[in-house]
Amino acid sequence: MSSLSFNERIVLEKYFWMSSGYVLDFSDRTFGEFVEEATGVNIHSEKYQIEGTSKAKKLRAFWKIESDHLVGTLLRKLIDHGANLKMMKTHELKAVEKKCRYILNRLIPGGPGLSPLKDQAKALDANYLLDQIKRIESSIETDPGLAIGTAKELIETCCKTILSDRGKSADETSGITVLMKQVMKELRLVPENIPASVKGSETVRRVLHNLGAITQGLAELRNLYGTGHGKHGKTLPLQPRHAKLAVGAASTLTIFLLDTHLQHKS
Repeated sequence: MSSLSFNERIVLEKYFWMSSGYVLDFSDRTFGEFVEEATGVNIHSEKYQIEGTSKAKKLRAFWKIESDHLVGTLLRKLIDHGANLKMMKTHELKAVEKKCRYILNRLIPGGPGLSPLKDQAKALDANYLLDQIKRIESSIETDPGLAIGTAKELIETCCKTILSDRGKSADETSGITVLMKQVMKELRLVPENIPASVKGSETVRRVLHNLGAITQGLAELRNLYGTGHGKHGKTLPLQPRHAKLAVGAASTLTIFLLDTHLQHKS
């Protein structure tokens, strides 16, 4: 359940033109496609028809049912979409847009930015990778253990995607650290490839060495608190802030690896 206040909903409804049942310029079909792409949610499902079947009423239900992070994820996309519409460029609506972005920043302050990773997944036609990103977005606030477990799997999927795209085989039984070493070697990111003559070479080597430490740390965190392994019945769960840390580290690393792969693809 999101923490949107009554006054915040009024501001958002004004910006999205929801008073007559509509949401911006969307038809039923395009609204469904837009929400599913942004969040992985079927907005037309019965779950969101508790107040009625119009687009506006389904969006209000979504705000009530879903977490701050998932609501914020959709709001960011909707606000960006609205900002690009000619009818929204009046001075009054630009002021409302600014208020909407304040609301957005309250809902997901410092949340991991996964949009660049989505773009990379689409560029590689990696639908499974895209599904993992959406799973992370929808679980950070509601199920931190799932988000942490999926963050570790995200790196594994990234490594296997890169190797496959380069015509290399990946042992399906290999652990995350082995996969990471294989990908770093393939992308020529191993510390040994940095000549001593390069300015700041020691710093670069240290940063590259720490990439492996990130993967090992995420694997250990997932084993202790994430999904994928049975836990002791009295294990205390981690909080969303821990999930944001894990996801932020995994997404930053994954974006770097995919960027390197796409820029130097042979």
